Amino acid sequence: MAQSRAIGAAKLAGRNVKIGCLVPLTGKGAAKDSPVNDMEVLKETDFNFLGPKKAGKVRDIYDRGDKLILITTDRHSSFDRIIAHVPWKGQVLNQVSDWWFDKTRDIIGNHVLATPDPNVTVAKKFRMVPVEAVMRGYLTGVTDTSIWTRYSTGKRDFGGLVLPDGMKKNQRLPRPIFDPTTKEDTHDRALTPSEMIAEGFITAELFERLRETALAIFARGQEVAARQGLILVDTKYEFGMDENDELVLIDEIHTPDSSRFWQLASYQERFKKGEEPRYFDKEFLRLWFKEHCDPYKDEKLPDAPVELVEELSRRYIQMYEQITGEKFVCGEKPIGQRIERNLKWYAF
Repeated sequence: MAQSRAIGAAKLAGRNVKIGCLVPLTGKGAAKDSPVNDMEVLKETDFNFLGPKKAGKVRDIYDRGDKLILITTDRHSSFDRIIAHVPWKGQVLNQVSDWWFDKTRDIIGNHVLATPDPNVTVAKKFRMVPVEAVMRGYLTGVTDTSIWTRYSTGKRDFGGLVLPDGMKKNQRLPRPIFDPTTKEDTHDRALTPSEMIAEGFITAELFERLRETALAIFARGQEVAARQGLILVDTKYEFGMDENDELVLIDEIHTPDSSRFWQLASYQERFKKGEEPRYFDKEFLRLWFKEHCDPYKDEKLPDAPVELVEELSRRYIQMYEQITGEKFVCGEKPIGQRIERNLKWYAF
């Protein structure tokens, strides 16, 4: 197809972001021998030949009846809005999920039919289970729903596991906790298993299957992550049901966005000193916006500083390489033209 049509199909923005995705990334700033180019970022897609689109926080979703075409963009959200577009983020998230889906397929089937492009997953559509399987391995977190916040206010019973008094923040739990929430259009709720069953979200039999499956996937994730020098701290899973009422893993798995990872080598020493673990930090970009505007009220936000976007992109790439043990290879550019070419077989 004509280049103008292809580039017009995906809205891209050029930035002078120095990303060394083909060389080791070990510190702030790009390596001296890294290529310096105008990095394209995939903001959104508008592929009419795929049919109607639904835009999520990060993904553009095209519903093809029995399948979904999931295009992971470079959108980066916080404060319930998009605050930046991070080069290679979409590719990292899509390929990390694909890697983990392959590592867990002996435990449970998944929705992946094909990955025809670094940013794209073609998935089989399933009936969604309206329960999000949240898994927690450590006593941590800062939000109102985090296990550490609830523990510090006196709660001790979590998913059938009663924790003793005197535990410290970031301490490993005696065993992983299955701490599910509902999945609803308005907002998710943390209900007890009996409340979820009573309100009709799930049956008792399916709840137990969901719990056992989530525990098995989390155990595999922790085992594999440890071999890569990482601790899988907590995460969430989404499930569907096939035509035989069998559970299927959908959405994403163990990505830097859906999961919390700590560095294994320094964890014990830092914990003994009362220091926070070394982790994949995205907070610096969020803090910059809080310091330079009111991100909840301002109609228009300032552009994120290029050097901070660059740093965040490097960190996503570093996480890809540490999780998978593989070298990250940037997808071919122009991004929009490449994606359109790779999806032409899925046109109506």
